[in-house]
Formats: sequence, structure tokens, C-alpha cells
Amino acid sequence: MEWKKLLSDTRLGSTINPPYDPVKYHMSEFEKDYWRIINSASFRRLQDKTQVFPLDKSDFVRTRLTHSIETSSLAKQLTAMITKNIAIYQKDTLYEISSEQAALAGDIAMCGGLLHDIGNPPFGHFGEVIIRDWFINNIKEYTYMDKSFDDILTDQMKSDLFNFEGNAQALRLAIKLHHVDSNFGLNLTTAVLNTVVKYPTDSLKINADDADIKIHKLGYYLSESKDFSKIAHETGTKIKKKYYRHPLTFILEAADDIAYATADLEDAFKKSFFSIETFVEFFKTELHEYEKANLVTKEQIEKSNLLIEKFDELKDEFKNESSKEILIFQNWISHVRDWLLFCAAYGFTNSYTEIMEGTFKKDIFEESFHGGTIRILKNAMFEFVYSTPSIIKMELAAQSIINSLLDKFIPAIIYYGEENEKIPGYKETKVESNLTNLISENYKENYLKSKTDDPVYNLYLRLLLVTDFICGMTDSYAKNLYRELNGLS
Repeated sequence: MEWKKLLSDTRLGSTINPPYDPVKYHMSEFEKDYWRIINSASFRRLQDKTQVFPLDKSDFVRTRLTHSIETSSLAKQLTAMITKNIAIYQKDTLYEISSEQAALAGDIAMCGGLLHDIGNPPFGHFGEVIIRDWFINNIKEYTYMDKSFDDILTDQMKSDLFNFEGNAQALRLAIKLHHVDSNFGLNLTTAVLNTVVKYPTDSLKINADDADIKIHKLGYYLSESKDFSKIAHETGTKIKKKYYRHPLTFILEAADDIAYATADLEDAFKKSFFSIETFVEFFKTELHEYEKANLVTKEQIEKSNLLIEKFDELKDEFKNESSKEILIFQNWISHVRDWLLFCAAYGFTNSYTEIMEGTFKKDIFEESFHGGTIRILKNAMFEFVYSTPSIIKMELAAQSIINSLLDKFIPAIIYYGEENEKIPGYKETKVESNLTNLISENYKENYLKSKTDDPVYNLYLRLLLVTDFICGMTDSYAKNLYRELNGLS
């Protein structure tokens, strides 16, 4: 792969021509992307979508919006650190990057950070699980033309639904579900779109246990396979019919991990899910277990222990402050974040040639000083947050809401738009008509544009029409719609 193609500013749709003099008032194509993303309704809706705490009433915890902004900032900062490293330590390789290219790479990573969660359904990652489980559990319960969905849908269509993924939905949303000035959604550059696709694989090739992380999850649906092929071709990540991760994807993933492992942990601490003492004890225990299992090196153990010692230093620094506990943890998190940025920059630089050749299979933290640390921080969220009664109750409420919506809207769209095609014995009911009228016109228009002569493929598209609708909802909208449709308000 080469940076000239990786930084492609081509678009699937038409070129964007501003009304002013583009030479006098120059704006890069990626700066235009930035504006398009933040000006979109889908981005604004992230302010009422769960990051970690579903349906939370407090106003200080992160939402998907604040998480995306933090990830965007971290991605740009990390790209700047990495491209400086490349200029110094990798200048004699085949993959040089100029200062101009480095600046463009930072803008792409920044856009990727804003966009990476835009396809997630309401109620956080648990929303994805609910949608997957609904299709797995109900695929045999519904019929089309007297045939079970399970019998009539192809393996890939079913696998797309069974492995429903917010990342793949982000690509679909960006290129299909907005109507700005082309037939390609937000009409973003191919470099930005490719950076957001963390897993350049279809649902039939997923292997969560494989050594290569790029096939751990679904990256694009069957419905976007041809579009993704064009995107990968334009950016040079499609080589001999094989897809490779865009190098900036590694940076975006690291920025996302840093934001999750630090900011979300800080929110949990503020909400009193754990104390500093219990956290330190957990950290030490986890590190000891990693050591016994030979999952960390001696140097990684030493670096992680230095982080624990940092708490003592901060306790002395803030001993006279009234809110010292919060100050200590916030400053510790800030210290850890800086270390993780350094480690991610080191990991990318150290594996630069492998990344550019498409042979690097890990995340860029794994062999760095704090490869063990970031795993412990992620595990802390499961230990102190996800298993608590308050989160479990909120997730169960989310399950009731999404399941109920799927139960109502899936039957309503089975024959949507086919009334004039003389389906034997079918006539749309008033209830079905009312339900489909609630679905966004943008989403329905996309379905009608994407419709083919293949009735099975069209059924698949209608099922995606419902997931598009639900993924576009905020937490509050989903909750209120559920209550209204069930006569609870």
C-alpha cells in the first residue's frame, strides 16, 4: 500500500464544488468531510445515544457524541505523533510520508473518529446484541410467500443479520441513508470511509478466534459489498481481490480503545461504581494473573506497576483537597492516557512495514509497554460496571424496547411496496400501513432505489430497512416510541 492512494480524496458521488473561489479559499476534501459529518442529523443524534450507561439521568457521563469527539481528537493527535515517528525512524523504508500527506492523514483520522460510532443502535453495544439475538431467535418464525425466512434467505443475508454490527451500519449509513447532494449518502471521501471499516470482511468470513483481528467482526453487509469494493480499490487496500486494513484504521481503533479505557472508566468512578482502593487491588490481581499466564513481559509488568505507584504520588499532591478522590483518579486517568498515546505511537511505528504490507494481524498496543495495562482497564469496566444490578436492569429495559419494536415493524414490512406486484392473497392492513408510515422517508427512499428484480434480495433489503430505522433512533426516541405503541403513555 502507498500513501498517495491511501489518502484518496475521490468520492463515490459527484465532486463537491463550493460557490466561492476554491483556490483563494482552499479547503481540503477531508475538511469538507468534517463539516458534512458534524452537520448531519445522525451525528447530532449521538448526543442522546448510550456510550456505557443506558438511559442515564445524569448530565456528566459520556454519550456517543462526546465519546466520538474524544476519539476524533485522540485519533488526530495520535496520527501526528505517528507520522513524526515515521519521518524520523522510517525515512529509509519504501513507505515514506511527506509533511503534507501527514497533515491530510490527521484530518482523515479526525473524521474517522467522528464517524466510527454513527451506525450504532440505541442503548450502546448491548443494542447490537439484542438485534442479533432477535434475528437468530426469530428467523424461522416468519414467512414470505409461504416460505420461512430461514429457508428463503441466502446464507450471507442471514449471516449479516445474525452478526449485526454497528461498524458495518456506519458504512451503510454514510453511503446510503442520507440524501445530501448525490446518491451516496453523505458523499464522503473514500479514504475516510475506508478508515472507518475496522473489519474489511463480509459476514461469511468472520472468525472471532483467528489471529488476524481484521476478520473478528463484520465490516460491511452484502448490500454494500460492491460499494466497499470500489472504496478499497480507490484507496489501494484491495490487492488481487483481497482486502487489507487501511493503516489509519489501526490508529482509529487505538484512539477508540484509549477513549473507552480511560474516559468511560472515569465516568464509572464518578458514579461510585468503585473506589480507588478496590481499583488498585483489582489492577494488581489482574496483573499477577497475566504474569502467571505469561501474557505480559517483565518490562510490561514493570511499567504497569509504575502506574499503580503513581496513585501514591497523587495522594500526596491532593491530600488537602476536599474532593481529593475525584482529583486523584482524574489526574491518574490523564497520566495513563498520555502513556497509552505514546505506546500506540510506538506500536504503529515499530510494526510500520508490516502494517503497510498488510501482514500485521494484531492491535498496535499488544507488544508495547502497556499492552497489559489497556487490557486490565477494559476488564475493569466488566468487573465494576457491566455486572452491576443498575446496568443489568437498564439493559433488560433496553432489551424489552428493541425486541418490541422489531416484533412490530418486521411483520409490517414483509410485503412493503409489493402490493402492486400481485402477491397472492396479500393486502396491506391499516396497522401495517400505519407502522411503515412511521419509518423515515429517507430510509424508505433508499430501499426503493436499491430494489431489484430479485424478490428474496428485496426481502433482505426490507429487513435492513427496519434495522436502519431502529439504529437511527436515539435512546429517548426508542423508549418513547415503545411506550406509545404499547399504550403506556
